[in-house]
Amino acid sequence: MIRQLADPANAITATGLILSVMGIYLAASGRTELAVAVVLWALLADHLDGVVAARTQGRSPETGKIGKSLDSLADLVSAAVFPAVVLVEVSGGSPMSAFVGSILVVASALRLSYFNAFGLADGQFIGVPTTYAVPLTAVLFLVRPSLPAGGFPVLLGGALLLLAVAHVLPIRIPRTQGYMYAVVVSYVVVASGVLAARDLI
Repeated sequence: MIRQLADPANAITATGLILSVMGIYLAASGRTELAVAVVLWALLADHLDGVVAARTQGRSPETGKIGKSLDSLADLVSAAVFPAVVLVEVSGGSPMSAFVGSILVVASALRLSYFNAFGLADGQFIGVPTTYAVPLTAVLFLVRPSLPAGGFPVLLGGALLLLAVAHVLPIRIPRTQGYMYAVVVSYVVVASGVLAARDLI
């Protein structure tokens, strides 16, 4: 099993998973902005592992299958468990956060399982991809200073609940390709830099 991590794409996926766990630790420690900054890099790893996998010559079908499962499990941690933990932390462990977090995790698991079974439809995703959860969370944290003091947990909870519903709706979303990779990289660098700076100041 360990040898599967020698595959470059799987190694990137595993690195993203480690970053997600680090983010969960930081969020549980109350450093939510730094946590989001760290998990943004897990999002970048998720976008890069597929590109690397497609360009790795001589990659065995078995390694590809393991990579696909590993990627889904990593996505579940970064795009469902992590935002749920952040929501619980910023809301002080409210019942609302437990409810929304549970819905998000179940919807994400269902969305990922559906994708593993059916894949893309004419090159498009069915349902909003789970990876949208991290950039959405980051956007809300970026605007947090301009929001009323008590309104942020409600806003974050509402946004994640709507996203959970969107995960399982029969809508089509184009896959990331071409110049969009540059957009993702730029967003991760800028947003994570701003959030990390806020935590350190």
